[in-house]
Amino acid sequence: MQCPKDRKTTLMDGTLMGQLPVLCCPDCQGAWLPPQSYGEWQEHQPSVDDPSELIDRVLETDATPSPTDGIASLCPACKCYLARVKVSTKTPFYLERCPNCKGIWCDRGEWEVLEKTGLHRIIDRLFSTEWQALVRERELFAQERRATIEKLGPELAARIFELAEVLAQHPNGDFGVAYLMRRFDQ
Repeated sequence: MQCPKDRKTTLMDGTLMGQLPVLCCPDCQGAWLPPQSYGEWQEHQPSVDDPSELIDRVLETDATPSPTDGIASLCPACKCYLARVKVSTKTPFYLERCPNCKGIWCDRGEWEVLEKTGLHRIIDRLFSTEWQALVRERELFAQERRATIEKLGPELAARIFELAEVLAQHPNGDFGVAYLMRRFDQ
């Protein structure tokens, strides 16, 4: 099999985490995870009860995109174009998977980021529209929090965030929100 990025280099046998058989490119240092190998490895991993809990950790993780991250790629097994999905770290990168055979391509350094954040156990979910929508929602929430801190300062922003939590838990919290909105409409 040839490297999906340069299509000239032959992939070589290797492993990730000492037990996941992959095919590695000696030039670009990317790794091809055959679907059967990844599926068997995944079955022996602890389950992730609530994958959405991983999103906040991912958004705070630094990543350095590989120089080959933007190159369109063909599946080394079946020659289909690989589908890309954005992994939203502080500096986003794209993970690729074959829509036909479900093999996964990780550019240099991407597996390490996936492992650090816990996403390496749920790669299939990253390609779902539900996951991508949840990530976008959390990204917007994080942007809104940063903007609030920037505009109001850390102390007042912390008090606002605390009040928002209290009102969200209170059975009549919407009354408190309406009161505040009326105060600022005057």
